[in-house]
Amino acid sequence: MAFIKPFRALRPPKELVEKVSALPYDVMNVAEACSMAAGNPNSFLHISRPEIDLPVELDPHDESVYLRGRLNLAEFIQRGVLSQDSRDCFYVYRQRMGAINQTGLVVCASVDDYQSGVIKKHEHTRADKEEDRVKHIDYLDANDEPVFYLSRSCAEVEGIIEGVTNGPPEYDFVSDDGVAHTAWIVADQTLIDRLIVLFAAIPKLYVADGHHRSAAAGRVRELRRTGNPGHTGNEEYNSFLTVVFPENQLNIMPYNRAVKDLNGHSAGEFLKLVAGSFAVSSSPTPVIPAERHHFGMYLGGAWYHLHAGPAIVDEKDTVSRLDVSILQNSLLAPLLGIENPRTDQRIHFVGGIRGNDELVKLVDSGEYAVAFALHPTSIRELIELADQDQIMPPKSTWFEPKLRSGLFVHLLS
Repeated sequence: MAFIKPFRALRPPKELVEKVSALPYDVMNVAEACSMAAGNPNSFLHISRPEIDLPVELDPHDESVYLRGRLNLAEFIQRGVLSQDSRDCFYVYRQRMGAINQTGLVVCASVDDYQSGVIKKHEHTRADKEEDRVKHIDYLDANDEPVFYLSRSCAEVEGIIEGVTNGPPEYDFVSDDGVAHTAWIVADQTLIDRLIVLFAAIPKLYVADGHHRSAAAGRVRELRRTGNPGHTGNEEYNSFLTVVFPENQLNIMPYNRAVKDLNGHSAGEFLKLVAGSFAVSSSPTPVIPAERHHFGMYLGGAWYHLHAGPAIVDEKDTVSRLDVSILQNSLLAPLLGIENPRTDQRIHFVGGIRGNDELVKLVDSGEYAVAFALHPTSIRELIELADQDQIMPPKSTWFEPKLRSGLFVHLLS
């Protein structure tokens, strides 16, 4: 059973929400974050990326960065840019990006559920990124950005949410990337109680995006529990901020790859090596793989279509048959020497929202030698693999649109 609880969100007033809202901390570098927040003292990036307010040469993991985040959060509260609701609520959050329309429930999920496996994960975390999130959350004393979860569809839950969305929204704006964001408050105690009961009948939740924030929430709880001799299990730090979407509404995009060199091979030699495992054909146009086991490769200013046949695809193995695994096991590792994509500095991961143009840009710049366009992992594959307690290769899924930060904050004290 999945435990969810309402909470008193710290959030912006309607008239400031568009200025406050920001993309998540991990989809931009420091320079991009500085540019996005330029001229906007109310941008949530001052809290989620506080290094933008410090000297550029400073290590982003220096303690002063976490301290600045805490100071910025306090300053936002003092100025009324963020204020806390007077009672525990759930919230409904809808995003519209072109034909994509997804509506989720903003809740606090249980650290116990995450640690016991009720919340299923499909990726390993990196120690450095997890440690960064632990410090960030602990210094802020808040979950400042929600984790993106999915659940099996439940008709009654979706019916309640639809009923809420028939009422007037609390927020309704279009962000500068063209995504529409609408949010409603669920304050009716009868609806809150019913949603808690319905989720208790849902056996599992699944991490879609936010493995590091989920793991960090668990570690912060352990820090707080150790330091609290009066710990009861009911403290706010026993739960963390999430948005749960039904599986039938989510959109996964590919997570593409670029590699800096050809591992000592010339372009011609490398192309022959690739043809030893894949069916290779040249393409006059950029390749956007339309089905599983098909790949696009950009090399030497030209596009190629790669097809992985039965000789290198084990359809009986849940992990090995993923396209990210096929590319890793049959090309990146044996031909390019990328044995550990989690740590190898020669590989770069490119979110599908950036499109094939970004792959061309990287290779044509001379900084990268080859790039690969993948077919996206499916929701079905993610759920099946997580249910088997299997782990995907790193950077297997890119969910879009991204949850906007700054709309809801969960205070831990």
